[in-house]
Amino acid sequence: HVQLVESGGGSVQTGGSLRLSCAASGSTYSPRCMGWFRQAPGKEREGVAAIASDGTTSYGDSVKGRFSISKDNAKNTLYLQMNSLNSEDTAMYYCAAAAGLFGGTCLDVRSVDYWGQGTQVTVS
Repeated sequence: HVQLVESGGGSVQTGGSLRLSCAASGSTYSPRCMGWFRQAPGKEREGVAAIASDGTTSYGDSVKGRFSISKDNAKNTLYLQMNSLNSEDTAMYYCAAAAGLFGGTCLDVRSVDYWGQGTQVTVS
């Protein structure tokens, strides 16, 4: 079993920045993908950013150039640096881990094996 615990969410003004963290713990599970998803009220959960085990990163179209995902393997921690935030980024953000790919991408919700509890990001 894998436990994912997010932190770093909060309220920020338009144009501001936040950095989310996700501490992973658990057994010998070796995810192929670690990533961030988000869900706004009334909308489906969507992939924001992901990093594969080989270090390859992928981003949702709406966050490209503004968000950056990284991973500290020594600390088993995943990060999401979010810059130039706008109201469209307001959502609950979830850390996720996937052993495989669905549809050839780490950003598909159907790939996810484990979810964190989520951290709220509000931009106003």
